[in-house]
Amino acid sequence: MSSTKTKFYISPYMWFIIFFVFFYLLYVLRSVLMPFVAGILVAYLLDPMVDRLEKLKLSRTTATLIVCFLAVLIIVPALVLLGGMIENQVSLLIQATPKYLSLIMEKVRPTIENLNERFPDIKSANLEELIKNNIGNSMRFIGKVLKTLLSNGFALINLLSLLLIMPIVTFYMLRDWDSFVKKFESLLPKKSKKTITSTLKDIDKIIAGFIRGQLSVCLILGLFYSIGLKLVGLELGLLVGFIAGIISFIPYVGSITGFVVGCILAFAQYGDISHVLYVAGVFMLGQFIEGNFLTPKLVGESVGLHPVWVMFALLAGGVLLGFLGLMLAVPLAAIIGVLVRLAIKRYKLSSLYLD
Repeated sequence: MSSTKTKFYISPYMWFIIFFVFFYLLYVLRSVLMPFVAGILVAYLLDPMVDRLEKLKLSRTTATLIVCFLAVLIIVPALVLLGGMIENQVSLLIQATPKYLSLIMEKVRPTIENLNERFPDIKSANLEELIKNNIGNSMRFIGKVLKTLLSNGFALINLLSLLLIMPIVTFYMLRDWDSFVKKFESLLPKKSKKTITSTLKDIDKIIAGFIRGQLSVCLILGLFYSIGLKLVGLELGLLVGFIAGIISFIPYVGSITGFVVGCILAFAQYGDISHVLYVAGVFMLGQFIEGNFLTPKLVGESVGLHPVWVMFALLAGGVLLGFLGLMLAVPLAAIIGVLVRLAIKRYKLSSLYLD
């Protein structure tokens, strides 16, 4: 009797259903998945260090324990120090708000008087009070929100689950990372294994180059902006520099936000243009260093992620999945980018394009 092999075929419609179910579950379970996704991303970032220790004839478990211990030893004191520093800066912002308002109104009052002369129907007292109240309420609101987040321990990102679950996920993922990769490769179809492996290497190169490099850039820029703004005399320089550095992973947004906020605070604190120019000089120098040294060296030019694509991915991920979406945005953007380039390459080799 001759044995016949049954071929298993998945139609394009079935693939669509699989992807739809996957993203639907991702959306439904977004609050539960966050510590797991964070743990996997941290393990991915730390995997090269474990690989280097393995080359020194250490076991995978021992290397993982050493790397995790060093990470905790560095990160925990840094977070405690950073949290205290930011809380002090936020308290300073709340206390300094009345003084800043008075200085701003002194500079704005001539403009209000000119408007009153041109438009007599506008009452300058009412307009001045409106501006003062709006600015004061905005600054107080921002300060209270930041202070509440700090005092509540970043409740919006479910810190408790991150503290309890993420380190465990990170340890086990880091320890078993190579075995997971081998098991995944063993499941790949033999005919397409070479193409899929090559595509996955391209994706890994882009994700590693962007995430690891961009984290380093954000850290260096945050330190540079904080120190630079403090040196030029800005009272809230540490807070502005930290925020500008942290959100620098969104192209141009960090530097523009820090520049605008820093200039406003410099004008409110000193009431002259010279200190505003000092703040502008700090951000211009930071952008020069980032564009000519940090990004080319740490991120590289070959990551293939256009700034507009990154901004769209981060905004879309944040809207759809919140903080979880922000963590998944860049990896998914890298995967989609590589797959699109592969599809274009295949299309240019097809008869549809050549004919």
